Amino acid sequence: MTVGLVALPFLAVGLVLALEGLVLALAPSRIVELLDLIRRMPVETRRNLGLGAMALGAAFIWLAHGLGG
Repeated sequence: MTVGLVALPFLAVGLVLALEGLVLALAPSRIVELLDLIRRMPVETRRNLGLGAMALGAAFIWLAHGLGG
C-alpha cells in the first residue's frame, strides 16, 4: 500500500491520535500520575526527554522510509 504525499500527514496524525486515545482509554488514572511526574521534573530533564522522543520518532520515520522503498 502506498500513501500519497498529501495523505501522509493525515496518516501520521491519525496514528498519534489512535495511540494517545488507546492510552487514555486503557489507563486514564495513570495519565494523571504521569502528568504529575512530568510536572515535578526539572525543565532540563523534560527538554531532554522531548529531544529524545523527537530523535526516536525521526529514526522510526527514517526506518519506515527505508523499508518502504
